[in-house]
Amino acid sequence: MLTRRMFVAAGAAASLSACVRLEGSPDIAPEPAEIVPPVPAFYGAVFDEPYPVPAVPAGVVPPHLWRQDVENPFPEEASGTIIVDPDAGYLHLVQTRETAMRYGAGTGAAAYSWNGVARLQFARAWPRWKVPDEMIVRRPELEPYSVANGGMDPGPGNPLGARALYLFQNGKDTLYRIHGACEPNYLGKPVSSGCIRLLDQDAIDLYRRAPHGAKVRVLPSILPTGLAALY
Repeated sequence: MLTRRMFVAAGAAASLSACVRLEGSPDIAPEPAEIVPPVPAFYGAVFDEPYPVPAVPAGVVPPHLWRQDVENPFPEEASGTIIVDPDAGYLHLVQTRETAMRYGAGTGAAAYSWNGVARLQFARAWPRWKVPDEMIVRRPELEPYSVANGGMDPGPGNPLGARALYLFQNGKDTLYRIHGACEPNYLGKPVSSGCIRLLDQDAIDLYRRAPHGAKVRVLPSILPTGLAALY
């Protein structure tokens, strides 16, 4: 007769035997470790600028957002044209009919509320950040950096970073900027009410390549729900 005590003992033995690998049973291969590709050398620390630019850490920026030569998706545009795609998180600089330089870009509410064609009126290295009056209405604590007060000094902590490209439309400042200071973990993502933000290394590179007066085309997009207005 199978008693309750015998049933419990048999159950325990069965449980233990289930944890023991049988002789000759195949080994289970461990999950392969994820290989983190090395960051290109041009994303290393920059020391020959007025202010240091830190290196982009490994494993943070996915390779598709690295600066790279690609097949030109806008062959109808003239060489030197800049095209911003907020949804894809890309900025293209047309080089030839066949090729373009592509940069990963962080986008924000300004990239979703304004689109169209503008002109690269001028660019600045290590610019001052002069907060527009309408932003000060929303963020009174930024009043010390207003246009009237001369703005924020350049350098680490300045939201415009190492370079800024200023966009005008019909001779009027759009208040729309392409600039550096994008934190690597936010690249390619809609994370603020800022403009188009690049890694500082990429902003420096674009500053060197983009011709004065270049056409800048910002593709239309949809403002993501709940986008936070950080600055």
